[in-house]
Amino acid sequence: MSLASTNPELSENTVAPETLTDGFHLLIDALKLNGVETIYNVPGIPITDLGRYAQREGIRVLSFRHEQHAGYAASAAGFLTKKPGVCMTVSAPGFLNGLTALANATTNCWPMILISGSSEREVVDLMQGDYEEMDQLAIAKPLCKAAYRILHAEDIGIGVARAIRAAVTGRPGGVYLDIPGSLLGQTMDAIEGKNSLVKVIDPAPKQLPAPDAVARAIDVLKSAKKPLIIMGKGASYVQADDVVRELIEKSGIPYLPMSMAKGLLPDTHPQSASAARSLVLKETDVVLMLGARLNWLLSHGKGKQWGAPHSKKFIQIDIEPKEMDSNVEIAAPLVGDVESCAQALIDAMGADWEKPSADWTGAIRAKVDGNIQKMASRLQNNSVPMNYHSALGVIKKVFEDHPDTILVNEGANTLDFARSIVDMHKPRKRLDVGTWGVMGVGMGSAVAAAVETGCPVIAVEGDSAFGFCGMEIETICRYDLPICVVIFNNNGIYRGDDENLSGGDDPATTAFVKDSRYEKMMEAFGGVGIYATSPDDLKRGILTALKTGKPTLINAIIDEAAGKESGNIGSLNPQSIVAQTRAAEAEGN
Repeated sequence: MSLASTNPELSENTVAPETLTDGFHLLIDALKLNGVETIYNVPGIPITDLGRYAQREGIRVLSFRHEQHAGYAASAAGFLTKKPGVCMTVSAPGFLNGLTALANATTNCWPMILISGSSEREVVDLMQGDYEEMDQLAIAKPLCKAAYRILHAEDIGIGVARAIRAAVTGRPGGVYLDIPGSLLGQTMDAIEGKNSLVKVIDPAPKQLPAPDAVARAIDVLKSAKKPLIIMGKGASYVQADDVVRELIEKSGIPYLPMSMAKGLLPDTHPQSASAARSLVLKETDVVLMLGARLNWLLSHGKGKQWGAPHSKKFIQIDIEPKEMDSNVEIAAPLVGDVESCAQALIDAMGADWEKPSADWTGAIRAKVDGNIQKMASRLQNNSVPMNYHSALGVIKKVFEDHPDTILVNEGANTLDFARSIVDMHKPRKRLDVGTWGVMGVGMGSAVAAAVETGCPVIAVEGDSAFGFCGMEIETICRYDLPICVVIFNNNGIYRGDDENLSGGDDPATTAFVKDSRYEKMMEAFGGVGIYATSPDDLKRGILTALKTGKPTLINAIIDEAAGKESGNIGSLNPQSIVAQTRAAEAEGN
């Protein structure tokens, strides 16, 4: 692309440098060449014009109110599309805001590229006090999969190519791309510039498991009396849904989906053990880990919920060899991509594969049916004020009737209860806080889900979680996205009835302003605000939002005493000896 066709400052009488291009357009052309269609950003020096030019050249550029949420959107886009989501920020403080999202993407194994403007090297290295001076590359390196700086216009093509390949190859993750401000203004011959661009070929090649590793895994599975498959978001990311389903159904093995793997097979599938989680983790003897890791979300593969120590054998599928034996011994490591490993297991099972005994599957089915039956009455309660079960009973039915809708979910109790109550019926229809449990991902994830899929989105937020990202409802309104935000408002963190232990005038550290009217915020930006005090109010509000497609915020009033400390991870919140003693005395111990 030549400067003559893009520079509005060139008059008709100006001799146009027809053979030149610049860093702005080389970067845009490099991204377009590699299929980048959307950039999530916050404009500012030195990348404001870069966003303008990208928009003019057909890339959709969505501007957020805070870089962190633009980054969360980019990371969610990476999960949904298998292509690197691109976030663009200004230097120093803007870069640091985006870096949180980049680190989160790396932890979750989602492909993302953070592109940030930066100060010039000679000024940074001498620490001469430039505008927003910071050695951003050095800061980014420990927190992402790879980090690169481009100093010369002729290297833009190869720099973008390296970033894309690094983000998606092997175990996906976040990549940082440092763009000094002067790079964007550099010029070079347009033909040479075009020839310097690189289209990445096969950035994420299949990685086939070794035949002897497949045979070992099959032998371990055959030895099982009570086998279990645990599916993680890695199994959802690969979009090999038919292969995963075939493996599950051909093996006949009960499966337990982690939160973002829900819907790979419907949660109502007869082999789903979601409603019998405690039973299957305790009783199983062989566990096949399918795109899941034995991290804190599974108590590291040990502890009381896993029953007797060393009583399990683990088969683990992962593309990263170093993941094996990270917490417990892996009896049969299968190193490769999920699709190739699953297909290899299917082929190795053969036509005479014996499914698990009816004693094991029947016990699980009985437990599932019993737990669902016990839960049913709590979900149908039309209580005022609502509790988590009555409110989520409404949302559960909405997703049953509208399975193509995407659920974004974050909070403490709001997340934990929704994860176990709301069934998913199709893959990649649930986005939540992921491995780190980060608060504030909701609005960014909701924007990405709506933009990348075109599907309606319901974002179910705790009132605390919403506080981290609430200003992005203006972004939702500005782009007129079909997003319905439901805030579970119980006036505080965990619960809204906490007290100041000193007896002073300040509110408790976990308390918010009581009876906050969050829906008025959405109305202020031109969206629809709804105040819901009953399950019937909530149902009407959500169904109206889905029908109209208008940006909507429902302030769902939850009993302030309904929550509990730290949701389901209270054990991670250390208590003082004094607090433990007082708690024991209160219980009469």
